[in-house]
This record gives sequence, C-alpha cells and structure tokens, in this order.
Amino acid sequence: MSVEKKILMGNEAIALGAIRAGVRMAAGYPGTPSTEILETIAKENDGSIHVEWSVNEKAAMEVGAGAAYAGARSLVTMKQVGLNVASDPLMSLAYVGVKGGMVIVSADDPGPISSQTEQDTRLFGQFSKLPVFDPSSPEEAYEMIGEAFAYSEKYSTPVLFRPTTRVCHGRASVTMLPDLEIAEPEGFIKDTQRWVIFPRLSYQNHIKIEDRNVELSNVFSAYPRNLIEKGDGRKGIATGGVSYAYVKEVLQSDVSVLKVGTPHPFPEKLALEFLKGLDEVLVIEELEPVIERALLVIVGKYHLNTVILGKLTRDTKIAGENSVESVRADLAKFIPEKVEDAANHSMETLQLPIRPPVLCAGCPHRASFYAVKKAMRGRKAVFSGDIGCYTLGNAKPLDMCDTCLCMGADVTIAQGLHIIEPDTTNFSFIGDSTFFASGITGVVNAVYNQTDIVLVVLDNSTTAMTGHQPHPGTGMTMMGDVAAKIRIDKILEGIGVADIVKANPLNLEEAVAAVEKVRDEKGVRVIIFQAPCIAVTKPKTQYRIQEEKCTKCQVCIKQIGCPAITINDGRVEIEKSLCFGCGLCSQICPGKAIGEVTDHE
Repeated sequence: MSVEKKILMGNEAIALGAIRAGVRMAAGYPGTPSTEILETIAKENDGSIHVEWSVNEKAAMEVGAGAAYAGARSLVTMKQVGLNVASDPLMSLAYVGVKGGMVIVSADDPGPISSQTEQDTRLFGQFSKLPVFDPSSPEEAYEMIGEAFAYSEKYSTPVLFRPTTRVCHGRASVTMLPDLEIAEPEGFIKDTQRWVIFPRLSYQNHIKIEDRNVELSNVFSAYPRNLIEKGDGRKGIATGGVSYAYVKEVLQSDVSVLKVGTPHPFPEKLALEFLKGLDEVLVIEELEPVIERALLVIVGKYHLNTVILGKLTRDTKIAGENSVESVRADLAKFIPEKVEDAANHSMETLQLPIRPPVLCAGCPHRASFYAVKKAMRGRKAVFSGDIGCYTLGNAKPLDMCDTCLCMGADVTIAQGLHIIEPDTTNFSFIGDSTFFASGITGVVNAVYNQTDIVLVVLDNSTTAMTGHQPHPGTGMTMMGDVAAKIRIDKILEGIGVADIVKANPLNLEEAVAAVEKVRDEKGVRVIIFQAPCIAVTKPKTQYRIQEEKCTKCQVCIKQIGCPAITINDGRVEIEKSLCFGCGLCSQICPGKAIGEVTDHE
C-alpha cells in the first residue's frame, strides 16, 4: 500500500493530527499564529466534529472542558495572549481534571511578529502544573498532537500544546498515518466529588498533581520526543521546539544534543544522563530560559560541575525569535570547531525600506478615525484603541490611537482616564468582534458607574485582522449554519445605554455629524460606524485624480494616508490596483479634483 504524503502548513498538520486522534469538539478564538488550526478542522470535518469560533478564549476553554467531562476528545485553540483570557478556567481545570483527552493549543509568537507580548506558554505550564508538549516541526506536530491526547486521557488532565510561529506557519512533507482507534465518549457521569471544585477537594488534588508530575517526569524521560543524540567532546547543546531544527541545520559534526519535547514536567532522568561527562552546555531556546533553569536545578541537585550557558549568562539573546543565522552565530562562539564560520554564510543583502503596517486602502476604519478627528479638532480628547485592524489608526497622519493594552481594554482605560481628567473627552474605539469577545463587560462597568465616555464601535461585519472569521454579529457559525445576528445596538440598549447613533463612516458629512451629536453629552454615548471590510464587499467604482483641477496641495495624502494615493514625478496619482472606491479622498479634496472613474477610462 502506498504511503500518502502531503505538503502541510504546521497548523494544518496539527489539525489533521487532531482529526486522526479522534477529536470530537474543537473550539477557539482566532489569533495569529493559531488561526488556521480550527479553519482546517472545519474544512476537513466529515460532520462528526463540532467546530466553533467561541466568543472568546475563556468560553472556548469552558466548552472544551464540558466536552472532555463527557468523555470526548476536545481541542481548544488560541494564541499565547489568549491563554491569559482563558487562565481562570484553566487554573481550576488543572485541579479538577478531565475524562476525555483535552489538548489546549497555545501558539507562541516569538518576535513578537503579530502580538502584544512574547510570553512563553511553557511558563504557564509550570504555573498551572500542566504537561506541555513543544513540537519542533510540522511533521512532529502531526504525530505529537495524538500523543498529547493519549497522555491527557491516561493522566486525566488537560495538556498544553505549544507550537511557535515558525512551526505553525512553516511547511513540510508530512506522512499521513491511519486514524487511531478511539472509543465512543462515555457521556457525563454525575460525581460531585470529582466535578464540583471545593477547597478541600482542591487541596487533595494538589497533592495528587504533584505526585503525578513526578511520575510524568520519569515517563517523559523515556518519551521518544525527548532524546539524546550522543556526540564527541565535553560540550553539549540543549534545545527544544523549532530551535532544535535550527541547531541540526547548523551543526557540521558530532556534538551531544539534548532535545526536549516536553519542557514540563521536565524529563529529569534523561537530562541527568545527558549532563554527566559534559563540562559545558549551551541552551538554545526561544523566549524564557525554561530549559536552562531546569538544567541548573539538576546541576545543583546532583552536585555536577557542568556549566550551563544561555540566556541567563547572556550567551544567547534574551528576547526575540531564533533563526538559523542567530543559532549559527551562537554555536560558532561556543564550539567554533564544530560549526562552519558564520562569516562564510553572510551574503550581501539589499537594505529594504521599513514598511510599517497601515490600514488597507479603502478601509472604513480610516474614514471613522478621520471623522472623529475632524469633529474633535481643537478640543481636548484622548483616543483609546484596542486589538485589531484599528490599532493601525495610530499611524500618521491619522494618529488616532493613544493607548492599546489588550482586547476590550479601550472601554475601561477610557473610564480610568476620565476619572482623573474629567475635562477631557475620552473616546474608546472597539471592533465588532472584539465588542462581543471582551467589550461588553467594560460598557456595563461604565453604565453602572456613570462614567462619561464615547464608545465608537467600528462594525465592519467580520473579524478582519485574523482572516475574516465569523462572529455573533455576522449571522453565520463556523459549522456553516445560519444563526440569528446578535445586534450590538440592542445589547447596548439592554444594558442601559440610551444615547446611540449610527452612521456610515464613508459618508464624511454624516459621520462628522454623528460625532458632533454626542461629543458634549454626558454618560455613556455610543457611535456605531457601520461599513463592511473591503475584503467582504468589493468596490463598485474607483476614483482618479483629475489633473486639470489638482492644485497639488496634497491634502488627500497628508490627512488620511491612504496607500493608494501616491506622488509620481510631482503628480498626485491614485493607483488603480489599490483603489477600493471608498470615496473618502474625494470628499476631503478642497479643489474637487478627485472623481469617479468612468466606464471608458
């Protein structure tokens, strides 16, 4: 029988591995670099798996726990900052445990490439006392996810699965394996001594967890994903995750290598075997010195003379992601005789221009920000932003995002600012998906505490930044079912907001008037700017510069910063391939020199 191989993105490999392992319920919240996992499960679903974009990570964690309580295998996906949102149920779930296998994918983002923080899920594993699986490649992730489910069921515990960006988005040839034979879920069996968390039960379970993790440390010392590659000499390298792949690419000759696939509980016996006979070990890992600290503990515990080098000794960089080049440089200093000189691999490269991310041409958020800016010109105001495309409103010339902390914090940061500076008009900008995910609670807080803020909901009918996933306001579920649209204005009315104005941000006059209507009122006022994302609705027209009318004042460039508007040989031009026909530029042009493209142009 021929062996089937597929070229897969790491996230696709994780998804297919979970399907192979018999997952019955998959829930998550979109966030780079994890998003494609759930999308792939939905695409490959034969109808036996319930797949959902939950309203946020906390909800996904709890839905997944319920499925695992009933004996089904469940998968919960998020990015590393999403684990913060889900940490409340996670910490209790670590004590309660599960019946069906439950794998929580928390995709870390070293760099960070598209995140607020560089936090390390391995530390969250130590904090929650949960096992952590750390794949080094898409191929390994495909098989490891099934093993993670098996360990979860055997030890009645949720487990963390920690791919990083380069594993999630890297591609590799993956050998497809037969589906695993999984028993049907038993169903939920009532047992208040198991499923109802009480202080006394938590105390008893804490003891069991500590004993279990000692056992798992021994078990993981024999787990094939943790291994020692014997080499010559008295120096060694300890590594894990995608850094292992970099190390293997760089090494030119035999060097002892410890690969750690389960950083928690740490495979102590295996590491002890590795350390004996070595004078120095360099640890290559991303983000926190998790492996490095574990080895230092073992060195102290067993009175070894091995010197451990890494982030703590500044022999490797303390932040950012690793690369083949950075690992080559680190190893060239540590074992120059084993590594081809990094200088031999240097090549002249062009210095590319810095291109900071900007709002897309035609994005309705640009028009929303501009309308607020125009209406508040000359007035004292602070603009609190949030996580999403609209964070890019901070870029000049808009400069309309003064704060950005985490999802939903725009609403509450604005409240804190207003309490201290009541003479300032505080705006909070939030997207439609983020409103459902984490904004509602903050609005309730403002209404209850009678705080003056202007909430601006940027409703573009999708979850744009992470790839246009549906949300409760779109009327579509991930299973493809049509659902009732949950209306943001009705939610706001239900929690006591009386002053709600709707406007089309692409109609500048209407949008400015909406801001002017609420800016001087008291209490919680809401403007809902409604216009679909350009990826959802394509343009019906385009615009061009009428050269005979253009005075080259460049107001269109200096005030809105649309990437479709450029200067070419002193002439202002609109790039046809970028124009999405929003018409904002034509509304701000003082010389009326921007008009629609006619059919014959």
